[in-house]
Amino acid sequence: MRTRRLRLPLRGGMTPWLLGSVLVVACASLLATKIGDIQKTPGKYDGRSVTIAGTVTSAHNFLVVKYYDVDDGTGTIAVVTESALPNEGASVRVKGKVNQAYAIGSAHLVVILEGPPRR
Repeated sequence: MRTRRLRLPLRGGMTPWLLGSVLVVACASLLATKIGDIQKTPGKYDGRSVTIAGTVTSAHNFLVVKYYDVDDGTGTIAVVTESALPNEGASVRVKGKVNQAYAIGSAHLVVILEGPPRR
């Protein structure tokens, strides 16, 4: 008795392209957004959830707000948090929502509102 080998249509056509596209989209959520990109076009990111990664350059704890600055080499952005502040020099990965606080002409203040702490 002869057995037949199952052939998958991976050699041509759109199947490899489709699989590659799905892989790229799945991995994109794991990659960090560049802070420089957020600062160049803040309106594009306003209200959107992003993930950034970088080094904490400073941390501030005021009576009404806690925030720290993150630098990824392309720019620096403030991250407003309800969690404990990270130490200066710490490497962090932050997921939060971009908030363009104000924009007047070419001047704008953009911050990231960090999501609730993971349990």
